[in-house]
Amino acid sequence: MATRLLTPEGIPSQSRGPIVLWWSVVALARDSKARIPLAVLFVIWILAYLRLFVDATPRVPLLFNWTASLPYHVAWLERDVTAFDRGDFVLYTFSGKAVADYPGLAGQPFFKIVAGLPGDPIRVEDRNVFVAGGYVGFAKLRTFDGRPLTPVKSPVVPAGHYYVRGTGADSFDSRYQEAGFVAPAQIVGKVTPWL
Repeated sequence: MATRLLTPEGIPSQSRGPIVLWWSVVALARDSKARIPLAVLFVIWILAYLRLFVDATPRVPLLFNWTASLPYHVAWLERDVTAFDRGDFVLYTFSGKAVADYPGLAGQPFFKIVAGLPGDPIRVEDRNVFVAGGYVGFAKLRTFDGRPLTPVKSPVVPAGHYYVRGTGADSFDSRYQEAGFVAPAQIVGKVTPWL
């Protein structure tokens, strides 16, 4: 008995989509010019999967930021930095109160600017937040999905913590109790923006 190869033509149209996609990938893999781009795409997908579902901590020092929280999209990460000043860019792992409502935020890397050091005074006037006498932003009333946001209540940056902020109006940063302050143990490293 001769074996017959399954081809997209012999399959009913309603179940053709996935099989046509499979045959397209097989055809591309057979094309020697397409092997390298397919391999690169496969590696990118594997890395994205690992980043999203296994461990979000960046393993390479080159960072990409696609959010509006900061105006930089490419940066270099320097690990093992222990002292930070106002204006330094840092990468830290999120562990704020918002994790209760958004479990996917737990451990996610956030890229922000240090705006307050331990002991710096914090003042909130009509949801406008000031740290060490400088304006750091307006605390919005609600999240993008309608949950209430609470402005920071501490009168000072607590000992052993930093106040961090983004530059965008929608940045989720230390303006909100749900984001909180950042402890040194959460900081992955100092970031130098490139582009």
